[in-house]
Amino acid sequence: MQDGKRRTNKERSETTRAALLEAARKLFIEHSYAGTGTPELVAAAEVTRGALYHHFADKQALFRAVVEAESRAVAEEIERAAPEDLSPLDALLKGGEAFLAAMAIPGRTRLLLIDAPAVLGRRELHAIDALHGGRTLREGLSAAMRVNALRALPLDATAQLLGAAYDRAALAIEGGADPAEWRVVLKALIDGLAAAPA
Repeated sequence: MQDGKRRTNKERSETTRAALLEAARKLFIEHSYAGTGTPELVAAAEVTRGALYHHFADKQALFRAVVEAESRAVAEEIERAAPEDLSPLDALLKGGEAFLAAMAIPGRTRLLLIDAPAVLGRRELHAIDALHGGRTLREGLSAAMRVNALRALPLDATAQLLGAAYDRAALAIEGGADPAEWRVVLKALIDGLAAAPA
């Protein structure tokens, strides 16, 4: 009987956490981090203030959890689009396409590329990205360099610069730029990194 009660409490706790994350994501996208207060968060999630602070230390910790969840979702889209049976260069291109598609989800670009650096700071955001989208890009570049499909360049610098190019493309596309133009340039950047034929 006690075990059943514990499972129920755990399920209740997970439901509360999920409700907070869902409400927070919606409000942070609609009103920004600065424009969202804890009273609105608990009202939207239909939980008490105590429940919020039971799961998250403060509003910033809740925001960080939302950013992590969104970053994880982007990485999962990239990994689905670039299975292991693709050549390393094709995987990089498909992964890049998947990144742009994932960032086209309304509000995601602002959340991850504008609000997150301002709220969490570059260092913390970089640590989150290193576990998710940045990790997939780094792994893709590493795989391509290992088989000499790309020139052997410093991996971290290459990943950061190419990642920044994709971030800039996502911001431009969200702002109304022609996605096709950005895709052409991004493909040219990757082609430019290709190793010269032996």
